[in-house]
Amino acid sequence: MNQAILDKIESEQFRKDRADFAVGDTVRVHTKVVEGDKERIQIFSGVVIGRRGRGLNETFTVRRISYGEGVERVFPLHSPRVEKIEVERKGAVRRAKLTYLRKRIGKGAVAVKEKETTASAAK
Repeated sequence: MNQAILDKIESEQFRKDRADFAVGDTVRVHTKVVEGDKERIQIFSGVVIGRRGRGLNETFTVRRISYGEGVERVFPLHSPRVEKIEVERKGAVRRAKLTYLRKRIGKGAVAVKEKETTASAAK
């Protein structure tokens, strides 16, 4: 097939509300969960430790500590199951992947410095 046709089909399935987040940010991901005939929203909050792919195949990994155990979850960015992505705080990191957080224990496992924002950037 022609690449232009594929791009047109893909563009219809992209997320309309662009979630502006990066690696190191603490986010809350609202996902739709279907249980039987009922549907509800479940929130998974944690630190974004990586992003990969491009286009419709783009995914991001969120890590959090739950009851002393590290839990990671990979979300497709453009999935209809992902209701919305809220950024709680911006992180200041210098790497593309934060896999080193897996080796850490306790508070150090989620400790990412907060990005300092200037007055002009906040507007």
